[in-house]
Amino acid sequence: MNRRSFLVALGALAGFGPSLPAVAAGEPLRMRDLYNKDLSFSDLAHELEGQRITIKGFMAPPLKAESRFFVLTKRPMAVCPFCESEADWPDDIIAVYTRRIIDVEPYNVALLSSGILKLGSFKDEDTGFVSQVRIVESHYERA
Repeated sequence: MNRRSFLVALGALAGFGPSLPAVAAGEPLRMRDLYNKDLSFSDLAHELEGQRITIKGFMAPPLKAESRFFVLTKRPMAVCPFCESEADWPDDIIAVYTRRIIDVEPYNVALLSSGILKLGSFKDEDTGFVSQVRIVESHYERA
């Protein structure tokens, strides 16, 4: 049993379910839960790295046609945010990598994206897009 499973089980036994993080209750993770105030990764982000998460957001317009990734944003954006370098990486977007070519969704339609959380700098070879946080082997659906 890992630490997270133990804490969830302990909280359930003690009746503290509502005070646990939303991710433990099966709700989508919030982007802000991944960061500390200084924009470093939170303890929760480090605990969840390599695990499957679900997060809610909006699809920013893709960088190129027939892409296997998109940028998930906290709020609807008509253009791709901060696609320049990792130094500009904000705390309210996540790169989402899928196994298939994405079907572009309107930028103002809420999505639930699930995949394996990866942290740290990564440069996409096809587009040059640099990310600090991403989910891989993901799928998405309308929320």
